[in-house]
Amino acid sequence: MQITSKLPSVGTTIFTTMSQLALEHKAINLGQGFPDFNPDPALIEAVHQAMLDGLNQYQAMAGYLPLRNAIASKTQSRYGRRYDVETEITVTSGATEALMASFQAFVHPGDEVIVIEPFYDLYIPAIELAGGIPVAVPMTPPSEAVPYYRVDWDRVESAISSKTRMLVINFPHNPTCTILRAEDLDALEQIVEKHPLIILSDEVYEHLTFDQREHLSLATRPSLAERAVIVSSFGKTFHATGWKVGYCCAPAKLSAEIRKIHQYTVFTVPSPLQAGLATYMQEPATWESLPSFYQEKRDHLHQGLQHTRFKPMPSEGTFFLLASYDNISDLPELDFAKYLNQHYGVGAIPVSAFYLNPHSEQANHRLLRFCFAKQPSTLDQAIERLKKV
Repeated sequence: MQITSKLPSVGTTIFTTMSQLALEHKAINLGQGFPDFNPDPALIEAVHQAMLDGLNQYQAMAGYLPLRNAIASKTQSRYGRRYDVETEITVTSGATEALMASFQAFVHPGDEVIVIEPFYDLYIPAIELAGGIPVAVPMTPPSEAVPYYRVDWDRVESAISSKTRMLVINFPHNPTCTILRAEDLDALEQIVEKHPLIILSDEVYEHLTFDQREHLSLATRPSLAERAVIVSSFGKTFHATGWKVGYCCAPAKLSAEIRKIHQYTVFTVPSPLQAGLATYMQEPATWESLPSFYQEKRDHLHQGLQHTRFKPMPSEGTFFLLASYDNISDLPELDFAKYLNQHYGVGAIPVSAFYLNPHSEQANHRLLRFCFAKQPSTLDQAIERLKKV
């Protein structure tokens, strides 16, 4: 039988490749972004109790109402915008489904979608499955003067054409670990004043910002929120990536279209997980404590790398940090990541993997992404191995 692939350029993801290499070489996996510790026992108990209480059947298609109420309250208290629980909040099967449903709902064949490069690997295949055309706008890479990636909004605006349907942003940014500043939101407001865009804002690391910096959600600016689908993730927030529960907030007209896709993709999300999360979220400290919790881990890895030949870069958010191997090797990023895995037993992700053309010179800045969402003992073992490089 002859099969024509809808995604002919998609193969094994870099995360699967590097994780498999880590297994083969018994490496410490600081590549793929997941914690190596359990969620809070109180959250697990809340889910268990929901099962015992009989919450094991379908919930409302848009999500368990007490959980939508908890999302609405949290969003209003943090960002000042109250989303309607009946028409503007949808609980999804992870942020992945929220993103995929948004692309399917709004991107038509031939539409252009602007993505900021480097970008999370889901975006391009999802755009292509919807028939859209991805348009990558590179961030300005780090320099000695400015040691972090940043967006050139003039370059973003110059990429907008009559075919542009959507702009995708992702902050706190994976993989570059940068966050939005007020001037970034100012620039976005100027763009949407002139161009009829939908903004898909991937904010899954909203609670992981450091050094007393606050995440500036698009929900904080009415002119942006009116155009935006804002996506978040309970898996990232509460150390439960395998549960695959996320949500999106959007104006009613946008939410109605997303729900059409959601209804025929998963219909609804596992009921006891939703109920357990709703109970757990009644205490705001469950998310308010996250920045200090993860900053301790970030600082642990950053300080440890200071005793190696790697040069750690500032991490303003997410549970990653970038490190340069500029004074260690001239190898391209993928080759060096494989070398590090095979010879020193530490798994990391090359930042070049987040570019349209990962083999190009423009994608290779001799940077690796390390995940610090690990137990202290895991980080210590990795640091000891990296000291030998």
